[in-house]
Amino acid sequence: MTQVHDVAKTVSPQASSMPELSTLRGWLGVCAVAAGTFTVVTAEMLPVGLLTPISAALRVTEGTAGLALTVTGLVAAVAAPLLTSGFGRFDRRWVVCALLAVLVLGNLAAAWSPVFAVLVVGRVLVGIGMGGVWAMAAAVAVRLVPPESAGTATSVVFSGVAIASVLGIPAGTFLGALAGWRIAFVAAGLLALLVLLMLAALLPNLPADRAVSLHGVLRLSGNPRVRTGLFIVAFLVTGHFAAYTYIRPILEDLAHAHPAMIGALLLIYGIAGILGNFVAGNYVVRAPRGTLLIISAVLSASVLALLAISGSLIVAALLMVVWGLAYGGVSVSSLTWFVASAPSHREAASALLTTVFNAAIAFGALLGGLLADRLGITAVLWLGGALAGAALLITAFGRAPKAPRAIA
Repeated sequence: MTQVHDVAKTVSPQASSMPELSTLRGWLGVCAVAAGTFTVVTAEMLPVGLLTPISAALRVTEGTAGLALTVTGLVAAVAAPLLTSGFGRFDRRWVVCALLAVLVLGNLAAAWSPVFAVLVVGRVLVGIGMGGVWAMAAAVAVRLVPPESAGTATSVVFSGVAIASVLGIPAGTFLGALAGWRIAFVAAGLLALLVLLMLAALLPNLPADRAVSLHGVLRLSGNPRVRTGLFIVAFLVTGHFAAYTYIRPILEDLAHAHPAMIGALLLIYGIAGILGNFVAGNYVVRAPRGTLLIISAVLSASVLALLAISGSLIVAALLMVVWGLAYGGVSVSSLTWFVASAPSHREAASALLTTVFNAAIAFGALLGGLLADRLGITAVLWLGGALAGAALLITAFGRAPKAPRAIA
């Protein structure tokens, strides 16, 4: 992910205030923050692989059960800018630890929930923790290492997102199949507790460099390149999650996959996502617009192609690989686009991206649920493909940032 390295060297003024700490402890802290991003993304996406048993246990439709993802995304979208500004002058070490504590409580509440309303409360807490950690992770990482290593640190931190797709979600699905969906949420809570302890032990004190006002975060949307990025992320991520939230019933109905096979297919998808993350990283530094054009086109085509799998697990697996390759590049490409569009406002840009990204996750899950309940499960694939196609058009005709290397 060399693109993040090039961007970070030009846009990380926080690195100048790096605390005094050993190189080893600094990198261990970076790894702990990466474990944090892994944990919050795993917790957010856990219902995707557990949708069917959750809906059966709590006696709600699969579309209603999908609201567990919608609520988390909406809360995270609101929490990201509010927490970034509200905790702007607090030590980042203890802010991040507090957010992980909230995540622990949210997962345990979801595991205990006797009714769907209690599950929603737990998912609200997960959204608060996730929104804050995701928004602050990159800014924390660049302060733990020397300036020349800031890009690598950012790469490591955001690799937690990709690895969560490979290990976190499929592991939760497998655990749910073996021991029940509630145990999967308990495991996510215990993982969050372990990461909290790691962060408390490994992070140094990180006093805030400067306060980031809510107005400052929202003002970035007036930047035409940032605004184009907002629309691309909104359509692309909404389309992805309109379909991906319901991937379990899709694979059960269209590919006749049994529960154990669902976990394997999600694992295939996740491995392809990591590869897509690095492939996109190699190209987005030179061509931000071109990279997102390819991602949007491939994602749209692969989602729509699932409509024609006709019960074939092999074809379904191949399409999951293609889908994973495409979506795996979305996070790194959108981060690069935003940072290159607002190089002097890294933390604010990250908070704004987190807001839009998670709002899109929530809206996609909501739209998919409405369509699944009213028109059937195939309708979410049509919607996902169409919205990714809209992202393709916005990318083609909107204002794009300069390639990050050109910023210097």
